Amino acid sequence: MARYRGPVEKIERRLGVSLGLKGERRLAGKSALDKRPYAPGQHGQRRTKISQYGLQLREKQKAKYMYGVGEKQFRRLFKDANRMEGNTGENLIALLERRLDNVVYRMGFATTRAFARQLVTHGHVLVDGKRVNIPSFRVKAGQKIEIREKSKNNPQIQRAMELTRQTGIAPWVDVDHDKVFGIFTRIPEREEVVIPVEERLIVELYSK
Repeated sequence: MARYRGPVEKIERRLGVSLGLKGERRLAGKSALDKRPYAPGQHGQRRTKISQYGLQLREKQKAKYMYGVGEKQFRRLFKDANRMEGNTGENLIALLERRLDNVVYRMGFATTRAFARQLVTHGHVLVDGKRVNIPSFRVKAGQKIEIREKSKNNPQIQRAMELTRQTGIAPWVDVDHDKVFGIFTRIPEREEVVIPVEERLIVELYSK
């Protein structure tokens, strides 16, 4: 999957919201968005009027960049969410939250989803005792997510868990920091997932 590999803080400044792309810098209040809360470029501080389509597109971009998902994969997720019972937008957020790289991030084993994705692709993550190296793997309620034994003392993982003890973890995961594993206890309710995305606008965009 082709992914954006440019300066991620420019994305946050362009969209005007923190997407958690810089981890520790964001927690320390040192992100570019905190220092320069306006769009990048020569005309970044100009006020611009945005159309309804622009608003819808911006919400989709927020979700894509936040979860590190490309357009084709995002469209497939939307189709899956649309086929499920219930609210399509809420289903979409739930499917994004069930991605293995996101679950690793939510458990506090990584400071960003990008680092969590790297841990998964490099084979550092086990699901129910088996190595899984697919970031988009869809985690089910009750599954055990574990950092493999050789990687448990990785300084970056240890640092991430240290920060997590300060900030807390998501209520839909149960984590043992000493043994470096967690259980994805349940699929989260939409109101529990605190992200700056209005999924209703994404549904409107794809429903045209």
